[in-house]
Amino acid sequence: MRTWSLKASMARLRRATRLATPMLGLAQAFWTTPPQAPAARQPKKKAPAARPSETPAFAGLTRTVHAPKNLAAGAPLVVLLHGCTQDPEIFARESGWLAASQRERFVLLLPGQIERRNGQLCFNWFRPADTGQNGGEAAAICAMTNFEVAKHRCDPARVFVAGLSAGGAMAACLLAAFPHVYRAGAVVAGLPAGAARDTVGAMTRMAGRGAALSDQAWADRARALAPPREAGPWPRLLVWHGGQDHVVDPSNGRALVAQFCALHGLSGTDAITVSRDGLDMLQWRSLRGDVIVELILQEDLGHAYPERNATGKDPFVVAGVHSATSEIHRFWNMKQL
Repeated sequence: MRTWSLKASMARLRRATRLATPMLGLAQAFWTTPPQAPAARQPKKKAPAARPSETPAFAGLTRTVHAPKNLAAGAPLVVLLHGCTQDPEIFARESGWLAASQRERFVLLLPGQIERRNGQLCFNWFRPADTGQNGGEAAAICAMTNFEVAKHRCDPARVFVAGLSAGGAMAACLLAAFPHVYRAGAVVAGLPAGAARDTVGAMTRMAGRGAALSDQAWADRARALAPPREAGPWPRLLVWHGGQDHVVDPSNGRALVAQFCALHGLSGTDAITVSRDGLDMLQWRSLRGDVIVELILQEDLGHAYPERNATGKDPFVVAGVHSATSEIHRFWNMKQL
């Protein structure tokens, strides 16, 4: 029987803290409170009506949108969520999503974290106030999504979300909390929806530790974020994780797959192995053969986003023979939905 050791446990916690700090924005999580409510109203003159060009504030998050010129109505929309310390624009360029939006003619929405909300510019995927529907970051990103769908007359049935690291963990939360908005998603080096409720729990889960949950227990955590609704389709999901990821343990990618398989009523043992371009991927399919959940575990990859044309301007996007963006685009099958 394995014995418990205080000294060993503290050593593991210190190591997890050292690895987790860049992703969590640790000091910010402990000491920074959400933006305060405004002071009591004072009598003032009536404000002028908003001009059509003005847009609402989305919980203070930044927002950048790229839309090809002369875009026809009914185009898809992709939401791309950056990881900690990343610049949204640089991430979009280095990962190939910006070029893809121009080439494939879809709207690309880049929400951005601000230092006031997290000192390391991480999305707060581990704070319940930021992952549900009643305010916070997830609700703000969803509101941005709906705003851009209406503005650019996008096809509401072709709305997608992808993210890396903390952005990937937030993408999983969006897929769980707003399944009626996002058709499919992709999470690179992320975690399951509802993986943690505080900073300590987040560090523990990132290190691959914590309570062992069944597939259904993981699914229940996602359902807890979802709105009360009639039974309907959950989004499809591609998960990509590096086998050498020492920031977010690969077990988190497998847990995320188990979570969405359970949501779709798929058995975790019924995967089909497919090999393509030197990658082995596990696929879980519907009765009619559609790929619903897919896992790519790239054994030689660390905590990063693989993109063959990366130039090194973003340290978390690494060049190589594989392109996560191409595989995600293939999995979503954006043109045929």
